Amino acid sequence: MTTYTLGLDYGSDSVRALLVDTASGQEVATHVVYYPRWREGLYCEPSKDQFRQHPLDYVESLVEVVNGLWQQVPAETAKSVVGMSFDTTGSTPVALDAQGTALALKPEFAENPHAMFVLWKDHTAVKEALEITAAAQHAEVNYVQYEGGIYSSEWYWAKVLHNLRADTAVREATYMWVEHCDWMSALVTGTTHPEAFRASRCAAGHKLMWHESWGGYPPNEFFKDIDPLLDGLSTRLPADTFTADQVCGYLSSEWATKLGLSTDVAVTFSAFDCHAGAVGANVKPGVLTKVMGTSTCDITVATAEAIAGKAIRGICGQVNGSVMPGLVGLEAGQSAFGDLYAWFKNLINWPLNHVDLSDSFDAATKAKLIDAIESKTLFELDKAASQIAPGQTGITALDWVNGRRTPDADQTVAMAITGLKMGSDAPAIYRALIEATVFGAKAIIDRFVEEGVEINSVVTIGGISKKSDLIMQICADVWNCEIAVLESDQSCALGGAIYAAAAAGIYPDVASAQQVMASPVCKTFTPQADQVAIYQSLYQKYLALAAYVDGGKQ
Repeated sequence: MTTYTLGLDYGSDSVRALLVDTASGQEVATHVVYYPRWREGLYCEPSKDQFRQHPLDYVESLVEVVNGLWQQVPAETAKSVVGMSFDTTGSTPVALDAQGTALALKPEFAENPHAMFVLWKDHTAVKEALEITAAAQHAEVNYVQYEGGIYSSEWYWAKVLHNLRADTAVREATYMWVEHCDWMSALVTGTTHPEAFRASRCAAGHKLMWHESWGGYPPNEFFKDIDPLLDGLSTRLPADTFTADQVCGYLSSEWATKLGLSTDVAVTFSAFDCHAGAVGANVKPGVLTKVMGTSTCDITVATAEAIAGKAIRGICGQVNGSVMPGLVGLEAGQSAFGDLYAWFKNLINWPLNHVDLSDSFDAATKAKLIDAIESKTLFELDKAASQIAPGQTGITALDWVNGRRTPDADQTVAMAITGLKMGSDAPAIYRALIEATVFGAKAIIDRFVEEGVEINSVVTIGGISKKSDLIMQICADVWNCEIAVLESDQSCALGGAIYAAAAAGIYPDVASAQQVMASPVCKTFTPQADQVAIYQSLYQKYLALAAYVDGGKQ
């Protein structure tokens, strides 16, 4: 009998559903739905680094995206689905009341940004992150030692504390905060109530300071000393955590009906998108998986013996079982990659959306013209930038337009660009921005190597790796290693489907499921020896600019 599993990948802008044949690994159908409220920019204030998403965007999109699959396959296919798994961006927490209801789903909080999910890229909690880092560094036990030694404003406790301070009504109504990935699994299995709620190893270990060595989360006194508003919150979180190949529960009758599935479908514990993507990419020790999207997440795994109890400096965590059961998952990444290119596109296209052209075009013509130009801007910049030789422009840029995730998290730093002259045109600047993001990635690879983590090759997934040969070749030349680009366009959802196949018992473990279901490679890039030496010199200029900006920040 043919069986299928579902991977549900919640990205920054949309949710993707992927249906996979467990016996062949064939990606049978995929469907994408964009979050309607997010597309309108609701609850967000980019000038304040505030990015929030309404839970209804997630709930409504889930129903639409799964049912969209059934329009593409034979009518009986849904009956053969045996498992499903969620992956999401993170850290993206939300407040729940004492009954386990997300506050923004209640009428009194339906339009309150502080009651929404706090998206990974929200950087409103810089102050709180600094306080948590300082407290950990002065504590008898450094509770952030396995999260790179620095707590980030992108992570759970900083965001929780910021929102508790910002809104009295939210504070008084909140019983606990949970991660988006965990909420999705709990939602469809009917286990959102605090007494039934259980948490994933991935989110807890990388963002919530959970670790086996101190028996779960840091003690309540640690949090209470930072701010009494945190008193009791850690004790309401379940001390046990679970890997993504384990069963969280089975679809409730309500959700089985909504999704056109049966109540026999096993739902796994969840993971972050980049961790699931690494599984879809057949991650193994010595291979760095780089998820290249709006930001990047760099994932690799290592044996406990290879790590030997060492706490890797300046990364986003090392957690046993967070990616692959039985291996230590290591995470790093950049706060902006594709977002830096999008920022530049929006910058140079500003007149399209702000200059009044009503005397020249009717509204429909103007809208069509804007759409045509904006859709081709990055493609044309990429084409023109490919004609520029390395070092030709004299421009050096930093990639910190959204702060720095790793190495050494710091959301107070900013982007910089130097070497601009009257002859510096848009393609020249765009090429410098590409090089900046690739140099930022090299700094991460260098940190792993300096800390004794083996990195022999890189596998890339995500839209950028498939769309721009220029970016990928620069990556190979700067990193001076072979880079493989995966065939699958939905590697994160594929990783979820692999987790689900193991949880449903189709395969004995994740590694066995990977052998059949993981994505093949579609393209390989190798370093060009003559370019490698040039980029080594340009990289030193990047490091010098980074040191200058880092040392002179306010």
